[in-house]
Amino acid sequence: MIKSEFHFIGICGSLRKDSYNKKLLDVAFLSVPEGVTTEIVDISAMPLYNEDVLVEGIPESVLQMKAQLTSADAIVIASPEYNYSIPGLLKNAIDWASRPPKDSPFPGKPLAILGASTGLLGTVRMQYHLRQVAVALDMYPLNRPEVMIAKAQDKFDGDGKLTDEFAIEIIRKQMSALLSLTKKLQN
Repeated sequence: MIKSEFHFIGICGSLRKDSYNKKLLDVAFLSVPEGVTTEIVDISAMPLYNEDVLVEGIPESVLQMKAQLTSADAIVIASPEYNYSIPGLLKNAIDWASRPPKDSPFPGKPLAILGASTGLLGTVRMQYHLRQVAVALDMYPLNRPEVMIAKAQDKFDGDGKLTDEFAIEIIRKQMSALLSLTKKLQN
């Protein structure tokens, strides 16, 4: 039986106060279909992943993130691209959440990836690397539509509002497609 309400959890791969990707995640969550609740995970307080820390117990910030991810029907990641790949902050959070593997909240979860950058490729390399990580995590990345916002500085106004109508529409379509995939996987 398909649920009547779904819960999407968002993760932003940037800590910057005025991050384009945080704004992109906000747009995505304002665009979710009816019947979807949303929540954003704060990954800023995570220590660097180190198995030696586990001797003292799992840090509270990690336990909270894992609980949020476990409660999710789907995960949405909005992230910049650093040095052609996934930002260390985001990879660190994924590494914490996926350990130990038997307690990982990721297997079987649908995943939507979106990103904005000031460059010309709009996070394409980060997104493909994140898809590779999703394979190791046994997740189901949404194939289409892809959301890669290039020249982000020209797509947001002075108040931080996304002004590119095509981008807004493709984000809406991505959130709708994520809900469809989520329903399909839960059947």
